[in-house]
Amino acid sequence: MVINTQGDNEAQPADPGTALLLAAAPVGRGCLIDAAAVLPALAAVPPSALTGTAAATVVELADPLDPQTVLTRIRTAAALPGQLHVYVTGQLHLDHRQHLLHLALARTTPSTLRYTALPWHWLTGELALRPPHTTTVVLDLVADADAWPHVRGGGVGLGHGVRVFGRVSPPPSRRTVLAPDYLRTYADIWRTGARPHLARLHEAAAGRSGPAEALFVAMDTPVRAFPTAQAGPATAPAPRSVVRGTAPSASAAPVVVPQHPAPMPVAAPPLPTTPAPIPTATVPVAVPVPPARVTAPPAEPVPAEDPHPALLAAARAGRHAEAAALAARWEEEALRVHGPGSAQAVHWLEVRADLARLAQDPGRSCALWTEVAQGRLARGEAPTDEDVEAAVDRAHHQWEQLGDPHRAHALAVVLTALRQQVPGRRPGALEAIHRRLEALGTPSPLG
Repeated sequence: MVINTQGDNEAQPADPGTALLLAAAPVGRGCLIDAAAVLPALAAVPPSALTGTAAATVVELADPLDPQTVLTRIRTAAALPGQLHVYVTGQLHLDHRQHLLHLALARTTPSTLRYTALPWHWLTGELALRPPHTTTVVLDLVADADAWPHVRGGGVGLGHGVRVFGRVSPPPSRRTVLAPDYLRTYADIWRTGARPHLARLHEAAAGRSGPAEALFVAMDTPVRAFPTAQAGPATAPAPRSVVRGTAPSASAAPVVVPQHPAPMPVAAPPLPTTPAPIPTATVPVAVPVPPARVTAPPAEPVPAEDPHPALLAAARAGRHAEAAALAARWEEEALRVHGPGSAQAVHWLEVRADLARLAQDPGRSCALWTEVAQGRLARGEAPTDEDVEAAVDRAHHQWEQLGDPHRAHALAVVLTALRQQVPGRRPGALEAIHRRLEALGTPSPLG
């Protein structure tokens, strides 16, 4: 396909933009795509081409090892003002325990997926916190045999207000490693000096890259098809399209909304510095675990669409009560279907905890995070498990934001018991509680 380079250049905003290049794949036999092979071509492109702005900052992650490090880079880039363009090439795998997509990193193996790969919902959650229409994601991915049916069902959605273009290929035949040809086409065209609209770039890349069974995504119209607390599922306006093997057109089949709720983002931020995003939690067991609330099924069936983008959109718009009510509804459904202490119920407790943070209610957020930690410990997770430590760190961080001495003292009793069981990876957490209570003029549970 030939792209006309005359008169098709996008206007470049004066404000600087940010480009995040993430290329990741396992080392060795588990590699399905030579992800990093496209980085030299992209590095030869002027940064302004990557962002469509007059000036740009480029952050490159080549075969990273640690999902927490990747999350930190994503969060930092997502917090910057102006346009953000995220380019991701790599391979997707499915976590069989929670049925969630993960982006494999350099040390990922099938048995270590949950600990060495980047949960896809971490990326989704961070981008969902950005202002609408300021984020563009370009994907060149391959899905393994377990993840491919999930992807075909719409499981790679990135939420409301995010522009998405890309290719997701099915698993290649044995011993075959795919090349990131879709994204390389972008780089080849940019290196000619042409600056076509991304929709035109997508058409060219889709026409030049295979395989025939691949899914090509072009979503340049914001989509919102998620339920609210007051109403049932809305009808989704058709985004541009997801089609097989060819460039999308206006008549192509509409993008499928994800069928599996994807948990909010989670990371374990260093103790009390930066607020943590919506998590994958962990918890200590030294505090009484409140009895789980098992409720009757809701009067109306809970919709199947992924509610997380709608929750975050409501919270970002200041509709915190609406977001909390919807999260509580999904938690009740998780309790009804999967039971108290289930991974699904713990996840929705995590969501409620992070929504309380977004509502600037640190006391409520701290209390919920301690419940998450206690719940995970009660499930048999070890005090040194990453998810448990993350939950306690989040509870501690939120507790540090409290200014009410009485509320701080009440929560310090529970937090201290947790910290005695889950000290975390930074020394001095118990002493930090003591110093904080001393500054507030209230007695310390440490005596």
